[in-house]
Amino acid sequence: MIVHVERADDTRLDAFRWRERQLASRADRLETVGSGLFVAEGDLVVERALALGNQPVALLCAERVAPGFAMRVVDDVPVYVGDDDLRRDVTGLGVPLGVTGLFRRPPMRDPDSLFAASRRVVLMESVDNPTNLGAVVRSAAALGWDALVLDATSADPLARRALRVSMGTALVLPYARLTPGDSIASLLGRHACSALALTPDPSARAIGSFRDDIFGHERIALVLGSEREGLSPSALAAATEHVRVPMHAGVDSLNVGAAAAIALHAFGPDAP
Repeated sequence: MIVHVERADDTRLDAFRWRERQLASRADRLETVGSGLFVAEGDLVVERALALGNQPVALLCAERVAPGFAMRVVDDVPVYVGDDDLRRDVTGLGVPLGVTGLFRRPPMRDPDSLFAASRRVVLMESVDNPTNLGAVVRSAAALGWDALVLDATSADPLARRALRVSMGTALVLPYARLTPGDSIASLLGRHACSALALTPDPSARAIGSFRDDIFGHERIALVLGSEREGLSPSALAAATEHVRVPMHAGVDSLNVGAAAAIALHAFGPDAP
């Protein structure tokens, strides 16, 4: 159902302006049956959301793309059409995206079941920056990893910025979130695997020193921590190996997204 709108303050567009807490409460983000909403920004991300069967609530489109998207949603889903200035104002991004989509959040997976069913898993502890999270998700999906498990304090993969940075791959890579009473260390204690904790600590094993000594293991987990504090002592203690990317020129460490990409390639299914 195509609906032309003339004013950016039209109340029918309010949800496109909502921030994360308005789209999905903390309880919604843990809900196993699917609650709350998420926003997909840009043609590629919206296309991916629709192709994967996510349920649209409304779309905001440029005139040129509206008919094509209207054909892909049921009749009672409004496809709002507005000019460049209106779309730029509503999204607040400074650019008039061709399409922005409002979707219902999919059900949350059980972390233990997801971990047990995966051969290569990324574990994230206290990674609360959605840009970093989105970068890691994109690399994990691109480099052949099977799943992502986050602790309760990490950012939301379906947050606007995380989903935009990941180019929608957060909708492709299966993920789960631990409850506030659980931890990455406890999860590792429940599952047999080679757990590789990424850390800048100079006593850790250099990433290039690994050869075939871990690749025969049934399951590999790459454990990533926050930019500021790194991994907790309990997560480091639960890991099989501590791994570092060697630094030069007095630089102490890489951004977690960059370091993760190196490790995801080094320990991924196409590792040299």
